[in-house]
Amino acid sequence: MQKVLIYKNKKKNRMVQHTGNKFFTLTEGLESYMEYEVYDPSTVVFTHTWVPEELRGKGLAKEIIKEGLDWAMENKFEIIPACSAVRIYIDRHPEYQACLLK
Repeated sequence: MQKVLIYKNKKKNRMVQHTGNKFFTLTEGLESYMEYEVYDPSTVVFTHTWVPEELRGKGLAKEIIKEGLDWAMENKFEIIPACSAVRIYIDRHPEYQACLLK
């Protein structure tokens, strides 16, 4: 059984869950998620982010990406943002720039 970690956004009454190689949230019965791969012991590649069309524009991708990046930082991973949404988030939040793989 895989361990599920839960991150709560009290302001929006939502939870982002982390299990396997995915961060996700369920909203209105629909799943939004970000997938990643651990490339090597010190590097993580964020590969894909998805939010169903009917939920777009509500900030779900931002919440999921933030939790994934915070997890990567806490675990001292260098980050490869293969997903364009993750790349854009990092460009807009300079606190994550130092974690990018050089």
